Amino acid sequence: MTMSLDTPPSPEPAPAAQWTAFAGTRLLARGVPLEVALTVQATLQGDPGTSALTFDDQTGCLVDLDLRGSADDIAARLLPPPVSHAESMAADPQARSPGRPKLGVVAREVTLLPRHWDWLAAQPGGASVTLRKLVDTARAASTHQARIRQAQTSADRFMMAMAGNLPGYEDAARALYAGQRERFTELTQAWPTDLRDHSRRLAEPAFGPVPQPPDAAMPSQGQDPDRSSHC
Repeated sequence: MTMSLDTPPSPEPAPAAQWTAFAGTRLLARGVPLEVALTVQATLQGDPGTSALTFDDQTGCLVDLDLRGSADDIAARLLPPPVSHAESMAADPQARSPGRPKLGVVAREVTLLPRHWDWLAAQPGGASVTLRKLVDTARAASTHQARIRQAQTSADRFMMAMAGNLPGYEDAARALYAGQRERFTELTQAWPTDLRDHSRRLAEPAFGPVPQPPDAAMPSQGQDPDRSSHC
């Protein structure tokens, strides 16, 4: 049995990019990519012997900065090109439509077993409302777990690059993946202040209120951890 289901699309905007730069273990800059790049350029120009590393906060990956040329040159490489009015109109058909915009419901075919339809029919609001609620609940739970995994990955990548040789790194990484906030805080306490604080900042979303499933925990020593250092 099939039915036509109206489901409102709810795309999530991509988070704004934020970078963080370090000169050794010292925090050099944090902010939007252009601001960080210009700060790094000015620092290197003032002291060519300085070594600076820049990281993407969302992924924890090193950023390959191209600092050649003037500030305008760097901005031209980092900032997206402006979108013309014609391109904006072409990308959004609703913007060309007269009157009120559409409400955003889309008809789809859903195939279920009879017992599923019987259960849906008994719910307040009918099948469409109930299915929308179920989808929204599942999406919220999935989004929460995705944020935890993203925080674990980005924090571990940063720590591997900047704190991999520091005492307690491996145990701190295990605490990160196990969701053990207090142990992670304890193990990172002796690290250089800026590295410690940034590691904790990246890791914070990983210590959410929802318990982690067993397969998300770090393996015990001797096992190959399922973690990605590749960007």
